[in-house]
Amino acid sequence: MQIYCVGGAVRDELLGLPTKDRDWVVVGATPEQMVAQGFQPVGKDFPVFLHPKTHEEYALARTERKTARGYKGFQVYAAPEVTLEQDLARRDLTINAIAKDERDQLIDPHHGQQDLKAKIFRHVSDAFVEDPVRILRIARFAARFADFTVAEETMLLMQEMVQNGEVDALVPERVWQELSRGLMESTPSRMFTVLRECGALKRLLPELDKLWGVPQPVQHHPEIDTGVHVMMVVDYAASQDYNLPVRFAALTHDLGKGTTPADILPRHIGHEARSVNLLKDLCKRLKVPNDCRELAHIVAKLHGKVHAVFEMRPASIMQFLQDTDALRQPERFEDFLRACECDSRGRLGYADKPFPAAQKLRDCLKATQGVDAGAIASQHSIPEAIKEAVFWARVEAIKYNL
Repeated sequence: MQIYCVGGAVRDELLGLPTKDRDWVVVGATPEQMVAQGFQPVGKDFPVFLHPKTHEEYALARTERKTARGYKGFQVYAAPEVTLEQDLARRDLTINAIAKDERDQLIDPHHGQQDLKAKIFRHVSDAFVEDPVRILRIARFAARFADFTVAEETMLLMQEMVQNGEVDALVPERVWQELSRGLMESTPSRMFTVLRECGALKRLLPELDKLWGVPQPVQHHPEIDTGVHVMMVVDYAASQDYNLPVRFAALTHDLGKGTTPADILPRHIGHEARSVNLLKDLCKRLKVPNDCRELAHIVAKLHGKVHAVFEMRPASIMQFLQDTDALRQPERFEDFLRACECDSRGRLGYADKPFPAAQKLRDCLKATQGVDAGAIASQHSIPEAIKEAVFWARVEAIKYNL
C-alpha cells in the first residue's frame, strides 16, 4: 500500500498558499484492507474512506470511462493494480495532477509545475471533454487565481463541449454549487469572463450574458457597458468580503437592462420590474437558496430608489423601510444596503466615492426602532387604526432625526 497527497493541497503548497483540506490517493489496496485499518467508507460512486484520526479523505486509485452524457455518466474502476500515474491521468488540469509521496517527493507526469510557474490552466488529456463540470471548475479557478490564463487548446476543448451540448446536461444543483463557490473567490468577474469566452454563460445564465454590449447613460455610468458594470459591482462586493447573498444580489441586480427596448437606450426605464421577472426564472432554474433569492429580489426591485433617498419625504422613507421589510429583518436590510453600495461603487471612478444614502437609511431605521409600537397599539382597538398610528409615529421619529 502506497499513499500520496494529491490535487489542490499540493498545488497550493507549491504556490505558497495555506492548505485547508488534503486529499489522498491510496495505491495497491482493497476496500477490505482499508476497513481493516480503521478507515470509514463514505464513497457512493467509488471507494473513498475517512482516516480514523484526521478524518481526511483517502480514495483508492481509480480510472474512469465515459458511458453517458453529463458529469455522472462514468464507469469507475478501482483496484490494487491501478497505478498512481493512471489515477493522475484522469484529473482535470495539470496543476491539479501533481502528487507528493511520504518522503515529500513530487510526482508530476503532466508537467503541472511548469504550468504553475507560467500561470496556465491546461487540461491533462482529451478526456477533459467527458466531464462538463470541468468548465465550471476552470472558471471558478480563474476567479481564485486571477492572474492565470486558460491555455488556448483547453479553451478550444471547452468551446467544443459547449457546442456539443455537454453543458446542457449539467444538473442545476451542481451549477449553483460551482457558481456560488466562484462568487466567493477574490475576483468573481474572472469566472464569468471565462464562461463567456467558451460560450457556456449563454447556456447557463443567458439573462446575464445579454448584458454585455448594452449601453447605459455615460453621466451615471462612465464604464457605459452594462456587463462591465455588473462585473465591477460583483468584484467590489468581493473586495469588501461580503457574504454570498450580497454577491449574488450584486450579480443579478440589473438583469432587466438586457431586455431594454433598443429605441429607448441608453436609458433603462422600468428595468427593475424586468429584472425581478428574469430573476424569478433564474432562481427557479438553478434552485437558488432562499436567502440569496430573497435578497436578490429586493435589491433588483428597489436598488434604484436608494439613490433618491435625499429627495424623499419622511413618509416616503418610512414606506421604503416597509417595502424592504427593514424593521422585521434589519440584518437583511443591512445586506440590502451593502449590495446597493456595491452598485454605486461598481462604476468607473466611483470605487472610493462616499455613499451617504446607506447611512441615512440606517439612521432612519434606527429612529423608527425607538418607537414603542406596543404603547401605541394599546390606545386603539381597530387593527387598521393601530397600523396607521404606528406608521405615522415612525414618520415623526424620522422627521425628528433628519
